[in-house]
Amino acid sequence: MNGSWVIDGEAIRPQDIVESALLSVEGELDDIAGAGQTHAAHELCAGIAAERHRHCDVRGAGHYGIFSGKRWREQVYPVVRAFIAEFDGT
Repeated sequence: MNGSWVIDGEAIRPQDIVESALLSVEGELDDIAGAGQTHAAHELCAGIAAERHRHCDVRGAGHYGIFSGKRWREQVYPVVRAFIAEFDGT
């Protein structure tokens, strides 16, 4: 990998994203995405104001458990819902 991100021939620069908010979700037991990998999104999207960055660590969840079942309903969905409510329309 050479550090570039190109979509339809256009270079994408995550640091140029400024009018958004960012929520990353990471499962403690994720066997697909390595621990801490979602934190890279926050570093890459440096143009988003720090107060608009959020992260959710899901204890006991693997990759698929983050978005399904009890952990989704009880741990992740409330965070996603609150995040959307906080930044919806802003």
